[in-house]
Amino acid sequence: MVALRTKRTNNEADQPSSRVLRFGADKPLKLDAGTLLSPFQIAYKTYGTLNDARSNAILVCHALTGDQHVASTNPVTGKPGWWEVLIGPGKIIDTSRFFVICSNVIGGCLGSTGPASTNPATGKPYGLDLPIITIRDMVRAQLMLVDHFGIEKLFSVLGGSMGGMQVLQWASSYPERVFSALPIATGARHSSQNIAFHEVGRQAVMADPDWHGGKYFEQGKRPEKGLAVARMAAHITYLSEAALHRKFGRNLQDREALTFGFDADFQIESYLRHQGMTFVDRFDANSYLYMTRAMDYFDLAADHGGRLADAFAGTKTRFCLVSFTSDWLFPTEESRSVVHALNAAGASVSFVEIETDRGHDAFLLDEPELFAAINGFIASAARARELSA
Repeated sequence: MVALRTKRTNNEADQPSSRVLRFGADKPLKLDAGTLLSPFQIAYKTYGTLNDARSNAILVCHALTGDQHVASTNPVTGKPGWWEVLIGPGKIIDTSRFFVICSNVIGGCLGSTGPASTNPATGKPYGLDLPIITIRDMVRAQLMLVDHFGIEKLFSVLGGSMGGMQVLQWASSYPERVFSALPIATGARHSSQNIAFHEVGRQAVMADPDWHGGKYFEQGKRPEKGLAVARMAAHITYLSEAALHRKFGRNLQDREALTFGFDADFQIESYLRHQGMTFVDRFDANSYLYMTRAMDYFDLAADHGGRLADAFAGTKTRFCLVSFTSDWLFPTEESRSVVHALNAAGASVSFVEIETDRGHDAFLLDEPELFAAINGFIASAARARELSA
């Protein structure tokens, strides 16, 4: 039991390696669930320097299983930041020019208040006692972080997948605070197919006998098998059939013939098992439930009488949306519907559909056409805001 509690601390639920901004009872976070979260904390990383005018700040929003370590070594895995290929000195998002902020979302497990965090009322992990978190709640918390820096208007907000949902929520809820927005591989609501995949993952976690109704830390357990299966199922949706065939085909794994059993005969089976096993070492099972639920509940048009264009009425924000041809989790038509809504709202919007067979995960990979699109949009927006090179 002690070892598992240490592992929870090592996963940085309460004491992250990154900076932490804490809010007391005088500054509660109002949640869509109708309750107040207090006290709470936001774990974050910054890169670069905020200029005197506070006009060069870029907020990067992470995806479902991401974190604040966007351009620096992850303290749990030891791996490079998840968007280090894009962000850093001299890179597309040049941290010698821009001040980049990335926070762990509320409900996460790497330092921002989430189900693995200690509930001050009980001294035990929140578990399912934490209220349900929405995308809008995540953005409200990020706004408090941005206010902490005295930033009146972000130069840009960008992110992919669940991060893209946050970008859209930012642009809708706080248009006067966002000069430019770059939602990638995302949509204005979660489809029924995506909700279905998430439900499979949640049921896998909750069916694990070590889940214990979300109180597994108190039992000295962790639902590793259930979470691994959830990750395996989800990971399939991040790829494409073409990419899977190109990388694995029907190749056998370390053997010359079929075993006529249920071992991992095929490379793709071994790959998915590896993905599941490594995931449980860095992510909290309850956070997975909360993050997937937040995505499921996201429906930007629902807050505006079902008319998506009204979510962006009167906006002055400059937009660039990016989709990928092989992304079946957030297919191109979902980005197009946002583009049509922005056009109807009279917004400044550009759209790029990138030809690739790498699926939804293409936004995290070395995709030259994606980088060119981001670079062109950022450069254009910087000129419009008269940011010096």
